[in-house]
Amino acid sequence: MGSMRLLLISTSAVHGTGYLDHAEAEIRSFLGGVRRLLFVPFALHDRDAYANKARQRFAQMSYEVTSLHEAHDMEKAIRTAEAIFLGGGNTFRLLKSLYDFEVLKVIGERVREGMPYIGSSAGSNVACPTIRTTNDMPIVEPPSLVALNLFPYQINPHYLAPDPSSTHMGETRDERLLQYLEENKIPVVGLREGAMIRCENGGAVLKGTHGARIFQRAMAPFELEPGANLRVG
Repeated sequence: MGSMRLLLISTSAVHGTGYLDHAEAEIRSFLGGVRRLLFVPFALHDRDAYANKARQRFAQMSYEVTSLHEAHDMEKAIRTAEAIFLGGGNTFRLLKSLYDFEVLKVIGERVREGMPYIGSSAGSNVACPTIRTTNDMPIVEPPSLVALNLFPYQINPHYLAPDPSSTHMGETRDERLLQYLEENKIPVVGLREGAMIRCENGGAVLKGTHGARIFQRAMAPFELEPGANLRVG
């Protein structure tokens, strides 16, 4: 991952807390001296409301937020941004918008140059090589499932282990991810609620209050706890 700096959050809120409350300390630490943030609201339909929500929350942390959907020149807004945050929602809608507005490439370029990237849920999905391990319904059809390819593995956000007491007869999350590995080689990080991945200095560390489950082809899934270095493959 070289000089890239990523903070990939499983969810925007966990039970009993408000928007980004559980991630505030990590966000502050990650952003350091950054004071202005470019927000990408494309994962939700009401972009104005979503941008206002992000703007108000980050103002509480003393960050100024501008929204990409309000920019007259989106490429210029990305190229001059101090840091970028892609919010959660529907991953297919987010990726389609990045293609439609022709900003996928420039976001990738800026992050590879060192611009800090924060993603939550769908925003974490699109940091992966593809969006094949999203939980979302394909409510729209992007030109491709290929995403930013900033993080070398797939993420399955909001990961829930199978409930052994459940009477549900449909496929479990684990079964679906193992089916993915029947057709694809890239490992999957099942990122639990409250968990996040912080990437910098060429490495990746599992952060937050909960861990992750790692899925790899021809191997039994295994657990990683917060603080673990994320080395899979």
